[in-house]
Amino acid sequence: MERGCDMISILLIEPETPGNIGAVARVMRNFGFSRLIIVNPKCDHLSKEALDRASHGKDILKKARIADLAVLKEFDYAVATTAKLGTDYNLPRSPVMPWELAERLAQISDNVSIALVFGRESSGLTNREIRQCDFVVTIPSARGYRSLNISHAVAIILYEVFRSRGNYSMFTPISSHEKEVINKNFSIIINKLQFATPQKRNTQLKLWKRVIGKAMLTRREAFAVLGLLKKVRRVVEKK
Repeated sequence: MERGCDMISILLIEPETPGNIGAVARVMRNFGFSRLIIVNPKCDHLSKEALDRASHGKDILKKARIADLAVLKEFDYAVATTAKLGTDYNLPRSPVMPWELAERLAQISDNVSIALVFGRESSGLTNREIRQCDFVVTIPSARGYRSLNISHAVAIILYEVFRSRGNYSMFTPISSHEKEVINKNFSIIINKLQFATPQKRNTQLKLWKRVIGKAMLTRREAFAVLGLLKKVRRVVEKK
């Protein structure tokens, strides 16, 4: 197995077509990935169609884990994939490109767990599912028809990740628990501040959670951020 491939799991959310699941297993085998998690499947991932499409990736299908969406909590970072581009005001859908994602993952040490999350063939991921991830990646495509077949999307992203491994020096980003500590401090501060509407307060909460997830902070950076937040907390809590 290639270095770094074992830290990444592919999560398929409610896949609907056995052949697509099999094709995903095949491209995972092509690029040296083996961890497949299927969340609430809507078809049989071990059907003849799936196994035939998997080709040399049959073992990945047979070892695939079936789970519910709570499995996301097991990962240090979760990356949602979407074809629906947002704007700077649509925070959950402000994406990075596949090569940007690959560069980030290439610099992360192998003991960090990453979930790459792919949605349904018919409708992709819901906003609720995207909000449970740290940030979003999207694959550029022609405006007329942005949606790719799920196995093609997996192949493009895994190719970029595979290509980038070994080209960067390594670091260990903060864990999911450490992210929660920072997010909790942001939440306390934001809830102490005055906003014109509750919606604007919620927007700030979502924004800073997204920023922290996307940044993949080192522990030193996180220590500096947390130190500043604690000083800000002392100021706002005196008011």
